Amino acid sequence: MVIAIDGPGGVGKSTVSRAVARELGLAYLDTGATYRAATVAVLTAGIDVTDCDAILREVTARSIDYGSNGITLDAVPINAHVRSSEVTAHVSAVSAHAPVRAYIVGLQRRWVHNHGGSAVVEGRDIGTVVFPLADVKIFLTARPEVRAARRAGDFESTGTSIGEIASALAARDDADSSRAASPLRPADDATVIDTSDIDISGVVDRVLDLVATSEDDHT
Repeated sequence: MVIAIDGPGGVGKSTVSRAVARELGLAYLDTGATYRAATVAVLTAGIDVTDCDAILREVTARSIDYGSNGITLDAVPINAHVRSSEVTAHVSAVSAHAPVRAYIVGLQRRWVHNHGGSAVVEGRDIGTVVFPLADVKIFLTARPEVRAARRAGDFESTGTSIGEIASALAARDDADSSRAASPLRPADDATVIDTSDIDISGVVDRVLDLVATSEDDHT
């Protein structure tokens, strides 16, 4: 079973996805971390984020993996690095290149295949592109002010005002929603859940109910 959980930043994707994976005993993949790892590789190599060919050569020459301890680049843990302000500022540009996305999508699909073909996968194009035949598709959303307040407590937002965070989220939303390759949007058959006024446990329960319904429909 593949459970796709998509949505923009600050809606609770990671927390909900991890909790659902724990409840169901499934592997969990944060696909955003794979793009961030690619961005770390690009920035470390001093590559222009607009140079698609150079980015693709660099990324395909590196080993990106995700495990119980988080994301690694060439087997080196880079969890803190991928959440740096520099990476956050450039990840949309790096991930907007269609050939780069195609390569990373292949990596993500192989990861799930190597984990038995079943996982909770979170990102921004999982239900539309990476796993369009996912058993369950969820798109999480929340009001802008709620998202900004949540992000204010994240490590990567330390020392940043809520207003600045809200502006950064809006800019990322615009970049991700308007890109030609795999734009951020709900899949036509996704269940949209507004998390603004629901606590994490309530959202997790909603997702688990949808999973149970899906399992019933396939029995």
